[in-house]
Amino acid sequence: MGDSSSSSRYLIVEPANGGITDLLRFGIFNNKASGAKFLLHSHSHSQEEEEDHRLVIMVSIIVMKLIKLFGEPIDWTGYLVDFILNLLSINGGLLNLLANLLQGKMVVIPKRGSATFISTIGQIDGRIDLMLLPPPIELLQPDNRSLLDLSIMASKLAYENATVIKNVVNLHWKMHFVDFYDCWNEYQKERSTQVFIFCDKPRDADLIVISFRGTEPFDADDWITDFDYSWYEIPNMGKVHMGFLEAMGLGSRSNTSSFQELLLLPPPQLAPNTTAAAAAAAADREVMVETGAYFLVRSKLRRLLEEHRNAKFLVTGHSLGGALAILFPTVLLLHEEEVVLERLLGVHTFGQPRVGNRELGRYVESKLQHPNPKYYRLVYCNDLVPRLPYDDKTFLYKHFGVCLYYNSLFVEQKVDEEPNRNYFGLWYLIPEYVNAVWELVRGMTMGMRYGREYKESWEGIMMRIIGLAIPGLSAHSPPNYVNSVRLGTQKHTCIIHTSSL
Repeated sequence: MGDSSSSSRYLIVEPANGGITDLLRFGIFNNKASGAKFLLHSHSHSQEEEEDHRLVIMVSIIVMKLIKLFGEPIDWTGYLVDFILNLLSINGGLLNLLANLLQGKMVVIPKRGSATFISTIGQIDGRIDLMLLPPPIELLQPDNRSLLDLSIMASKLAYENATVIKNVVNLHWKMHFVDFYDCWNEYQKERSTQVFIFCDKPRDADLIVISFRGTEPFDADDWITDFDYSWYEIPNMGKVHMGFLEAMGLGSRSNTSSFQELLLLPPPQLAPNTTAAAAAAAADREVMVETGAYFLVRSKLRRLLEEHRNAKFLVTGHSLGGALAILFPTVLLLHEEEVVLERLLGVHTFGQPRVGNRELGRYVESKLQHPNPKYYRLVYCNDLVPRLPYDDKTFLYKHFGVCLYYNSLFVEQKVDEEPNRNYFGLWYLIPEYVNAVWELVRGMTMGMRYGREYKESWEGIMMRIIGLAIPGLSAHSPPNYVNSVRLGTQKHTCIIHTSSL
């Protein structure tokens, strides 16, 4: 697995290739033979880098193994939860459903993909209307609150099926739905990368929005992607999370030369005497070009910008969707899509995991943050996902961009990076659980304090209860970000440097 190339540097973590004993030998005693079972790297990659990061890699492997072990039950639980929640909602609630059953009346069975089938995220937070419409494009700034609200609502809506998304955009937002894509995810080997596009109006649009779907609550493969430590280094740009590149259709770890061919070079032409293996690899690359999220969205965006001469575009996403949202303009920079990038209004991500190393951050910031910042990364309180993959002074993955951090009182601060950047710090352990109790109490009183639209559903309260065990999990839920944007109050302080915490 993994073709080597003298010009390519990468590290692939394969948790299935070794056992617990091998993992302990590698993680604790730095046994190279055991480590080789889990790690595949390019010849130009230094083994000292693995040794520096081996404890982090060990944790990553353990978590991925556990998620994989329970992957099928997690997936089936998700299907069951979706079905039950939709069964209750379309039949008027539990009491009404029981009454219909007892009276022999018809019970409506939910149909996945229909206009009435709502995701678990949508059941937790049923809000679909925008706070305010964004101002005219000439007055619009990337950190405008109504634009941030549009972004988080679009990010939340991305969890729904195409029919629901189209209805909300056209009927509730009075905007123009453009398209929905089920894109090929090379890491998961299925069409699991979802993205939709809409404009503020069908003709002479001012704003084009691209929204990537995030990590599904019960999708084991999505969570494995978030915890994966594998990376691929793009020359003169930096190291990028390999799973996110694969989710965008930009290469495959089973043939690492595909990253170079799709990211850096035009697709090679097949020679007449091409081997069957080379022909199969070329066919796989062709599939990624035709069905990958990056190429599909880029092609559609070019046409939309040509059609709407005055329009600018915004890219957004929650969780995994946030990682893909910043990765999209990053690759546009790599491909020198200057005409397209001139029309970039901003990038808004919510609860986004880390996507690359410090070198990548410096490269992107030099292009997107000057003269004025365009990339804003919103983090709510103890959200676990922005603390992934693990980071420390000597480790690989680093955040970049402007971080808008909201505490549990919805007070906003601009920081370099959120406090407790690795989540598992012992210093923060007790405050995390105390805060989870407070969030549960707050959730029960949101409607009374802020108004009916902020009243949390019983599904949301259940998520808060789960948060008593895993605080960062419930903090990751999109309603926290909707509330942060809408209720947030700014704390005017100098930028807080958290790298030394």
